[in-house]
Amino acid sequence: MTIPDDARPRLARGFRLKRDEVRNAWVLLAPERVIQPNPVAAEILRRCDGARTLAEIVDDLAASFSAPRERIDADVRALLSDMAGKRMITV
Repeated sequence: MTIPDDARPRLARGFRLKRDEVRNAWVLLAPERVIQPNPVAAEILRRCDGARTLAEIVDDLAASFSAPRERIDADVRALLSDMAGKRMITV
């Protein structure tokens, strides 16, 4: 799935990202399951609020982590495409 730069990704209905203090990690709550995303995925998902565009999310991550924008863009698109295919996010 190709996600355009102006898409505004957000978690799909029934999914919620929450900080779990017991695990000291972010967890993705879904119907009848809990998913613990890796730290990179959690940073991406925290920004998927439906207000920011994909381009804004990539820019923010690149600035926050002083990383090459092209690399961040590829990683974000790969994760979000996979999650969209599983209907965990909407774009």
